[in-house]
Amino acid sequence: MSIKLSQFKYNLPKESVALHPSKERDECRLMVVHKDTGDIEHKTFKDILNYFDEGDLFVMNDTKVFPARLIGTKEKTNAKIEVFLLREINENTRLWDILVEPARKIRIGNKLYFGENNELVAEVIDNTTSRGRTLRFLFDGSNEEFHKVLKSLGTTPLPMDILNFRNLLPEDNLRYQTIYAKNEGAVVAPATGFHFSRELMKRMEIKGIETAYVTLHSGLGNFRPIEVEDLTKHKSDSEEMFITAEAMDKINSAKAEKRKICAIGTTTAKALETAATIDGKIKQYAGWTSKFIFPEYNFQVADALVCQFNRPLSPMLIMACTFGGFDLIMHAYQEAIQEGYKFLTYGDAMLII
Repeated sequence: MSIKLSQFKYNLPKESVALHPSKERDECRLMVVHKDTGDIEHKTFKDILNYFDEGDLFVMNDTKVFPARLIGTKEKTNAKIEVFLLREINENTRLWDILVEPARKIRIGNKLYFGENNELVAEVIDNTTSRGRTLRFLFDGSNEEFHKVLKSLGTTPLPMDILNFRNLLPEDNLRYQTIYAKNEGAVVAPATGFHFSRELMKRMEIKGIETAYVTLHSGLGNFRPIEVEDLTKHKSDSEEMFITAEAMDKINSAKAEKRKICAIGTTTAKALETAATIDGKIKQYAGWTSKFIFPEYNFQVADALVCQFNRPLSPMLIMACTFGGFDLIMHAYQEAIQEGYKFLTYGDAMLII
């Protein structure tokens, strides 16, 4: 029997949404869900190491979020517009895929100005979706100088489920990023990684828990509503991902030696499954993935998954239910609401083991 989208609906109270991160990264709450027994434990995130042994492997997504949100004005009218940079299409011609608000006012041929002294000018050259546009930035300097200006004008792309209730704060520049972020390209942070502090990483090292890094540049597709009831018909947005030979070797060795592999976040799990071969090993990878994981899928690589408490009907919730079992995870979500767990980007975490 196939599971439909509407089965992943639950009522998320407004007060359950975290508007700020926990004071210390590793001191958020951690719900531990045991797949085999159905037991649920309530812990603190730093307790996660108690569930793993020397030689076990944590796989993390080291993508780095870039300041993708720009505030600008439209030529002639000076109307305020908000641009969300999605990805650079062509470095030489400075073409970018973007989302714009309010979209109805922005047409092909319009010029948009950014910065107090109009340091950047862009021209709309195409419509891609109802809110999507292709922009060409008009800039005379080198690519390096262009990216420097772009970064200086951009702000942290916090999700709207936070920005609808508060303004951007200086702490967001630091906290909407993992401490191991390295390869720039994401417009959505891999939020489960937020909970790893330097102290926790040091304790992992002392205990002999190994780490491997993959890169998946998470995009706004994670926030785009799924529009089909039949999940087999859903088409995910493509996201760029990379798995190096070094990471491949670490993961395949752990698999061969039957050491536990824990995927930190749904983006990491998606990257691992994209690169998986039939025998559960993974291959080196540099390309794109549009993998959408939903029930009846059998995970090839990870033995454990750490994830956030995600929004109803989201691809991330669907993946967690696929990994942990639909009934158990939906039950765990109800328990999390009753127990006062915080949800979404800056919220608490769940370990499915």
